[in-house]
Amino acid sequence: SQIGKAMAYTYARWDALSAYLYDGNLLIDNNQIENAIRPVALGRKNDLFAGSHEAAQRAAMIYSFFAICKKHEVNPFNWLKHTLQNIASINHNDLKNLLPQNYKKIIEQSDM
Repeated sequence: SQIGKAMAYTYARWDALSAYLYDGNLLIDNNQIENAIRPVALGRKNDLFAGSHEAAQRAAMIYSFFAICKKHEVNPFNWLKHTLQNIASINHNDLKNLLPQNYKKIIEQSDM
């Protein structure tokens, strides 16, 4: 029967299924990782309708910048506003200062 097949499947994998009971670092489900990769999956789906290969590449760059902002706990709107306001006046040797990972340091220096 179908229930017998399900029980046999569960029994064969019981050790792996119950591993989280013995290690407090393991989670019963993978909801956290699912939620973390959802924007990537949605972006991938939306990129099918970007209009052109070049537009998809530009969107991928923006997604990458926003991911870096998230990693470094930088507000993406504030970073992008700062970047657009300063990109025309910055020396080309200092362009790295506009990257999201350097944004906090630049803002802190300007506040002093």
